Amino acid sequence: MNDFKSSDFDSNLFTQADFFTNNATLPGHAQSIYSASPVGGIVTTTLSKVANWGASSSLWPALFGLACCAIEMMATSASRFDLARFGSEIFRASPRQADLMIVAGRVSAKMAPAVRQIWEQMPEPKWVIAMGACASCGGIFNNYAIVQGVDLIVPVDIYVAGCPPTPEALIEGVQLLQRKISEGAPRPRDPMEYAPEVVRDPNFGRHI
Repeated sequence: MNDFKSSDFDSNLFTQADFFTNNATLPGHAQSIYSASPVGGIVTTTLSKVANWGASSSLWPALFGLACCAIEMMATSASRFDLARFGSEIFRASPRQADLMIVAGRVSAKMAPAVRQIWEQMPEPKWVIAMGACASCGGIFNNYAIVQGVDLIVPVDIYVAGCPPTPEALIEGVQLLQRKISEGAPRPRDPMEYAPEVVRDPNFGRHI
């Protein structure tokens, strides 16, 4: 595409009002770049791509935190890092109004049923980000009290490394999830499909 130059057209041909009402006549590639009606006037796509674009651009996380990673999650939505730039600033207090679960912190065995219930109450389509080492694999807590990875109870789309991850790392995780949604990448399987006994009891088999 050629670079647009101010010399490509005569500014006396149109007014500012003409430009915004699309009454201006711009030559060649200048019209295709700056006009409200591009040359050709046709854009082709699929309904699924439009739906994926809309879903990726308006992720609404569920409002809950489990441990120290939640402090970094709060900072991510504050003014310094401003997660609102990516359309994800609306943390919803009701899981029925959220489509993104950010598991921010370690998940205890007693908390696992509550996390699973929150995920089940979220409407489809929905996604999960495991934020930090504890949510991803249990972290330093290799004992019976902590679930060794939240993917034992809910399907995880994105893993964010760190202990705790920085707000920049979480933002990168959100961007990766947005790209995954836009490209229509396959979703992870629900662990209830292949390991229901572990979902019901995250310590299933560990004591053997």
